[in-house]
Amino acid sequence: MATASCVHRSESFIWVAGAGVGMTSVKEFRVAEPATESRLGRGRFVFTDAYSVFDWGQMPDTISKKGASLCVMGAYNFEELAAADVPTHYRGVVDPAAADAGTDPESAVVPLAEASAPPTEMAIELTQVPDLPYRGSESGYDYEAYHAAGEENYLVPLEVVFRNTVPIGSSLRRRTTPADVGLEATAWPDEPVTLPEPIVEFSTKYEEQDRYLSRVEADAIAGPADIESLETLARRVNRVVTDRAEATGFTHHDGKIECLYYEGELRVADVVGTFDENRFARNGRGVSKEVVRQWYKRNDPTWVEAVSGAKATVTDREIDDWRTLCTETPDPLPDAVLDAVSTMYAAGANAYTERTWFDAPPIDEALNTVERILD
Repeated sequence: MATASCVHRSESFIWVAGAGVGMTSVKEFRVAEPATESRLGRGRFVFTDAYSVFDWGQMPDTISKKGASLCVMGAYNFEELAAADVPTHYRGVVDPAAADAGTDPESAVVPLAEASAPPTEMAIELTQVPDLPYRGSESGYDYEAYHAAGEENYLVPLEVVFRNTVPIGSSLRRRTTPADVGLEATAWPDEPVTLPEPIVEFSTKYEEQDRYLSRVEADAIAGPADIESLETLARRVNRVVTDRAEATGFTHHDGKIECLYYEGELRVADVVGTFDENRFARNGRGVSKEVVRQWYKRNDPTWVEAVSGAKATVTDREIDDWRTLCTETPDPLPDAVLDAVSTMYAAGANAYTERTWFDAPPIDEALNTVERILD
């Protein structure tokens, strides 16, 4: 069977069957050894400075140092997970000096601490990602076909979301009431709310529009993977990232994991605990991709509204790519905003890992600039 699908699903992987290179909206994906029905493969993520908001895909400009910052944070968290005996697909990072010297990247894989400079390539194990056929608005997506092709070695087509707080901008505010999550308030307040206990939710991964699922729906989409085990794994990851955030002066609001299933075992896949995958704050100020989303909401509302309208319209059509119906394109970010956000990513990675990977000011100074520029 094909190792991969050529279908682009939102901000997910493009896996190219029989080829060695693919692309997500923000990462290149390179295959060294393809996965098969009976074994995991090997490959690499190459983190770029591209960014994506509102599931658009690559935006019209790039954020300097973003890719390296995410690679550093992701690698750091994977190594923290390994220390906590949480299984993952991580194998190390590609040392930039070795790569510059022309060394085969597969032989230049080292732990993060041994990297000579901020890495942009992460070595990972690969699983199979079969095609997910779309059968039209009446039948929807064919998950039975996905699992028949994936057998006992596949990427679980779910995102497992964990929430410690309900910050401003969280979709939970639109979908639930405070009472639904154990709070006594009758309405959501105008500031972040700390949950009594972390909650775990499930959403689709490869559909053109992500949607949150009931546990029954999530269990069916997960295939052979056990839904309770997915939740347990997400809670363990959340605990590791939250502890690290607290130790370095951050608040960890929420995040997600993706998982591979291989011969009965779940392993954490993709990337964990970065400013793109998770929402962090410091002294009440956001430190994540959310600051870019908020800029677009305030400064390019025509495009944001067009995206929302296209997503709503596609529901009644026999196609699943809402982008073909969107009549607007996003404006580029001003240079001052790009510089401020770039510095935020770099300074945040320095602070979170407690190592000076980047020439950047202290994180609080960087956030002062973001606050000033974005207001």
